[in-house]
Amino acid sequence: MARILEGKPAGKGRKIGVVVSKFNGFVTERLLEGCLKELRRLGVREKDILVARVPGSLEIPVTALRLARRKTVNAVVCLGAVIRGETLHFDLVARGAARGIAEVSVISGKPVIFGVLTTDTVDQACKRSDIKKDNKGRDAATAALEMIDLMAQIR
Repeated sequence: MARILEGKPAGKGRKIGVVVSKFNGFVTERLLEGCLKELRRLGVREKDILVARVPGSLEIPVTALRLARRKTVNAVVCLGAVIRGETLHFDLVARGAARGIAEVSVISGKPVIFGVLTTDTVDQACKRSDIKKDNKGRDAATAALEMIDLMAQIR
């Protein structure tokens, strides 16, 4: 039988960086709230969470890289909201943020979680950042802790 490795979302002793975009703040603040609540619920101490606010989603990757390069950071959660408009701008920002965040993870060798919403409408973004229901910030926090544990098992 194959040996299966799977990370557990345990936060005790973990140090997490969070990069959050200020653009579309009515959505990203809810993502951040969900993320922070979940990190604390899973055992991450408040003093072990570092939040960096950036202007927009394209500024997330460079900030995430700085955080990921810190020896005291185990994982970085990236939160943003890119909502489709009438121009090509949506596609450029969404692709740039996704590519940049993925590259940071590969370059740093640390979990860098993509928690950037890319939605067609404001309503979709609001549904995915609901504090009481579906909140992708909460999901990103869980994914970060699972990945930290999985990477430790693979070492």
